Amino acid sequence: MRSGVPATMGDIPRLQAQRRALIVLVTAQILSGLGLAAGVTVGALLAQDVFGSTGLAGLPSAVGTAGAALAAVAIGRLSQARGRRSGLAAGYLAGAAGSAGVIAGAVVGSAFLLLIALFVYGAGTAANLLARYAGVDLAAPAHRARAVSIVLVATTLGGVAGPNLAAPFGDVAAALGVPELAGPFLLSGAAYAVAAAVLAVWLRPDPLLLARALDAEHGAADSGDRPGDAADPARPATVRRRPGVPVGALVMVLTQLIMVAIMTMTPVHMRDHGHGTAAAGLVIALHIGAMYLASPLTGWLVDRYGRLTIAVASGPVLLIAGIVAATAPAGSVAAFSVALALLGLGWNFGLVAGTAIVADAVPPDVRARTQGMVDTAISVAGAAGGMLSGVVAAVAGYPLLAIGGGVLAAAVLAAVVMAAGVSAARSR
Repeated sequence: MRSGVPATMGDIPRLQAQRRALIVLVTAQILSGLGLAAGVTVGALLAQDVFGSTGLAGLPSAVGTAGAALAAVAIGRLSQARGRRSGLAAGYLAGAAGSAGVIAGAVVGSAFLLLIALFVYGAGTAANLLARYAGVDLAAPAHRARAVSIVLVATTLGGVAGPNLAAPFGDVAAALGVPELAGPFLLSGAAYAVAAAVLAVWLRPDPLLLARALDAEHGAADSGDRPGDAADPARPATVRRRPGVPVGALVMVLTQLIMVAIMTMTPVHMRDHGHGTAAAGLVIALHIGAMYLASPLTGWLVDRYGRLTIAVASGPVLLIAGIVAATAPAGSVAAFSVALALLGLGWNFGLVAGTAIVADAVPPDVRARTQGMVDTAISVAGAAGGMLSGVVAAVAGYPLLAIGGGVLAAAVLAAVVMAAGVSAARSR
């Protein structure tokens, strides 16, 4: 039976390094949240101006998400070879370079340069999400979820502030002779560059490399999972049923697709009805806050009431979000704020529950590889949602996009999760 005293002296530097790593990661996440959110706020609006078409306004989201999918693979491989510090810092530097490219594309009015730059800009998004794994490298098994939630919640601070700085940085851009809508990318570039510097200078010792060294010292190839974990009778029944990777993956893929599609076109719809960048920034800030701030609560709900229960709950939440967005009065910023906050909450339910389902379904020896493939599918879904959102909004209108996405989410998630529950019940 283990006590609270470290089993070896090697556990002491692990705990100290974990505290230091979390402090550095939280700082970097606040900065990267600024870079992530500022681009989300005006990306579709900038594309609408450059392309001169609402139908192509969702293209930046699609291209950026595709870039994030490819960058995640590169960052993961670099982190595997040289540690989290090198991998994450490289991702943020690429995000800063992409931001500079977006500004250049806006200045010269080049749609091609804009798309290339947005693709590179996606690396910052990938690094922002991958940072949560760095928070887990040195965490004790019983505290891993807490470490993940700390890193995720830190993103909220920058994510909420970023959109609200869109208008001021637009004024700065105008003063510099840069298109106003490219202004937030000045903030993105600076924030990503500073985040990279913070990690490169202060994320020492590297949490992943230290974890490997300590595990080798202890003679353990795996730092947390034990062969008997899957059979632990104290674990919830929903964990032991293991409904499978396809269920968890589909939950996350669908919630990502719906969230990105509605989120992408909301600023465009608002501008078409006379709202400025500041109003759209406020709505996106509340949306991003709901996406991340709910993580600790959602994690507790998933553990308390089961993975499938919360996965199903994400569907009705997304449906309500779609209905509110579709019926929102054109002049009501409050209504759009409520809709986008619910959209972020529904996404959070699906992400946390889906992640838990996948984690339960795969053994440790293939877990990282499987989760990597699932995350790639999620990125592709986000790209598809961004691409299709502009087309649907242009052809059928924003209200149909919003309510249609909500209906699709509620119907498909309910059917898939109910089927998984029946399958799990039969297998017992």
